[in-house]
Amino acid sequence: MPLRIRFGADDLARCRFALSPLCETHEAVRTLRRARRHAYHLPWLRRARDAARGLDLTELSLLMPDPGYTPDFLGPPPTTPYTTVASFADELDRLARTDVELARSELRRSLDSTPGAEESAAGRRLLADPAAAVRRLAVVTEQAWHALVAPDWPRIRTLLEADIAYRARRLAVGGLRALFADLHPRLRFADDTLTVLTADGTPRRQELAGRGLLLMPSVFCWPEPIGGFAPPWQPTVIYPARGIDGLWRPGPAAPAALARLLGPNRAAVLAALTEPATTTALAERLRLAVSSVSAHLAILRDAGLVTAHRAGRHVRYQRTAVGAILTTDPR
Repeated sequence: MPLRIRFGADDLARCRFALSPLCETHEAVRTLRRARRHAYHLPWLRRARDAARGLDLTELSLLMPDPGYTPDFLGPPPTTPYTTVASFADELDRLARTDVELARSELRRSLDSTPGAEESAAGRRLLADPAAAVRRLAVVTEQAWHALVAPDWPRIRTLLEADIAYRARRLAVGGLRALFADLHPRLRFADDTLTVLTADGTPRRQELAGRGLLLMPSVFCWPEPIGGFAPPWQPTVIYPARGIDGLWRPGPAAPAALARLLGPNRAAVLAALTEPATTTALAERLRLAVSSVSAHLAILRDAGLVTAHRAGRHVRYQRTAVGAILTTDPR
C-alpha cells in the first residue's frame, strides 16, 4: 500500500535536496541488522561488525522495527541545503534538544509497531523518562557515527553529492517528471502526486500544503525509499543514491601509458574523477596527502584535463572531455 504525497502549486517550486550524516548513521545501524541491505555493503560490513561490537545498540535497535515506524526526531530532516551540509555535531545537538512531549509521543508510536516492545524492559525504560532516553540515544548515535560512518564519510559524501548533481540536471532539463522518472522504481509521479511504495505498506496521504518536498539520497537505505515524516517535520523522501554498487570497490586504475606520461599519482587522481569530487575526498580515496592531491589537480587544471566548480564552501573537480579520453584504456 502506498504513501501518496500531493503537490500544490507552491510546492513545485519548493523541492530541494539535502544530505544528513545523522540520518546516514541511523541507516548504517539499520543495515547491520537487515540482511536484504547487505548486497552492496559486504566490504563495509566486514569492518563495521567488528567496530559495532563495543556499542550497546539495544534501545536504538528497538526503535527500528521492520516494518514499522522509527521516531522522526532521531533523524530530523535537515534545514540547510546540501551546499552547506550541517556537521554531524550540529545535527546531533538538534537531536539532543528534542522536545520531551514530542519524544514521548514518537517513542510510544515506534514501540507500538512491535508487539511486546512497550512492555519490554528497554521499552519501559524509554517511556519512563523520555528526556533521559533522548540523551542516551544521542550518546549511542554519536558512538555509532564514529565507529560506522565517520571513517568513510568523505567517500560517502562524494557519492551523495554526485547523485544530487545528476538529479539537479534531470530537474533542470525535464522538471519533476524527469526527476522522478528514474529516482527509484517505487516512486511514481503523476497528476501532481508522488506515490511512494513504502516498505511498511501503510496507506497514507500527505498534503505538502506549501512546505515543499525534501529529497535526500542515502548510501545505506537501499533497496527501498523511505517516505513520510509527520508534522511538525518537513515532508521528506530518502532514496538510494546512484553508484552504491561501486562505493566500496577500489577506484579505477589509470592506464599504464597514462601513468608513464603523467606519473602514477597524478594519473591516479585523473582516473579517480569518475564523478565530481573535492580535493579532500580524492585524498581519502587515494590515500594521498591533501596537499599532494591539490598540487596534482592544479597541474591537471592548467593542462585542460580537469575543471573546477564551486558549490557552497566546496570546490569540486571533474574531468574535461580530453581528460576522460586519456583515462580510457586503448586496449
